[in-house]
Amino acid sequence: MGTQAPTDQNNYASTDIDEKLAKQKAIDDWLPITSSRNAKWWYSAFHNVTAMVGAGVLSLPYAMSELGWGPGVVILVLSWIITLYTLWQMVEMHEMVPGKRFDRYHELGQHAFGEKLGLYIVVPQQLVVEVGVNIVYMVTGGKSLQKVHNSVCPECKKIKLTYFIMIFASVHFVLSHLPNLNSISGVSLAAAVMSLSYSTIAWAASVNKGVVDNVQYGYKAKSTSGTVFNFFNALGEVAFAYAGHNVVLEIQATIPSTPEKPSKGPMWRGVIVAYIVVALCYFPVALIGYYIFGNSVEDNILMSLQKPVWLIAMANMFVVIHVIGSYQIYAMPVFDMIETVLVKKLNFKPTRTLRFITRNIYVAFTMFVGITFPFFSGLLGFSEDLLLPQQHISSLA
Repeated sequence: MGTQAPTDQNNYASTDIDEKLAKQKAIDDWLPITSSRNAKWWYSAFHNVTAMVGAGVLSLPYAMSELGWGPGVVILVLSWIITLYTLWQMVEMHEMVPGKRFDRYHELGQHAFGEKLGLYIVVPQQLVVEVGVNIVYMVTGGKSLQKVHNSVCPECKKIKLTYFIMIFASVHFVLSHLPNLNSISGVSLAAAVMSLSYSTIAWAASVNKGVVDNVQYGYKAKSTSGTVFNFFNALGEVAFAYAGHNVVLEIQATIPSTPEKPSKGPMWRGVIVAYIVVALCYFPVALIGYYIFGNSVEDNILMSLQKPVWLIAMANMFVVIHVIGSYQIYAMPVFDMIETVLVKKLNFKPTRTLRFITRNIYVAFTMFVGITFPFFSGLLGFSEDLLLPQQHISSLA
């Protein structure tokens, strides 16, 4: 009898631990980042293209006009090289601890800085960037829809940007209920194809237009302070163009991994393909766009192109399709954070109803802010200036 009680207690403790582990696994299987791990390497390719080649590519000629030829070319090339290197670091560190995967950005931050400090350092920055990008894409999608409408029907009554943002948001009230990254792979693939398409249209239509009369390549600002301000704003626009780091760990989390075949192999293959596509999109648009329009280029190069009307309307429609996919890629980690807090911290049951309510509220929030602050280039610079320090967290790990 004397030895029976400890044995029973051990059994109860073991059962309790098993129940907690089973509950934890059930939650992880429900959360969007960890619920599906059967992605192929090409999923990584088009997810990264969709995340990176966004509306920011259309602002690169404008950034060049604020940087100038010499600094602009150097910054574009260095940004491509440096971000590829830091992306490689993150791919390598996804499984740098044997038996553990850093599926989320903040998990890597916690490993680098500690359990609490890592959260305080990473999560605010990640939320500002990802939510900021979603707001920017709300505005971009609405503006592109408005451009399509005005191009196709110039005699029609002008419609406020607010309504186009609401139309764009209505798509996300549906797509946001897809459960995880793998479930939006079709949307992401379409978005990646569209990004290459509208980038090609942007530089090809510029070549067809020819260099504008009295083109100028000097700085537009009349004062030194204005030039410096524009220079740093341009750095923010370039940073926005290379924004894919914020979701790379989450993308890699969807790829299966074993000790014999770790996920970094297929992930890196996809990254290389993605960066080739990035180069094919960024450099022609930035350099040709600036060469054709000089410092008179708009903050969205498609706004500088007026003819042929049908081609510009098509390009803007491609932008709409692309930012639909990009919005979903950036929103998924935010959904994961919100649902993790609700289920693990506040003990809500992981149900479809909970997901339906929280995701609709998030889409409505980004729509509301986008309608309230529809400043395209300003939002690009503001949201992505904060991206630069975040990308180097991986180096500190």
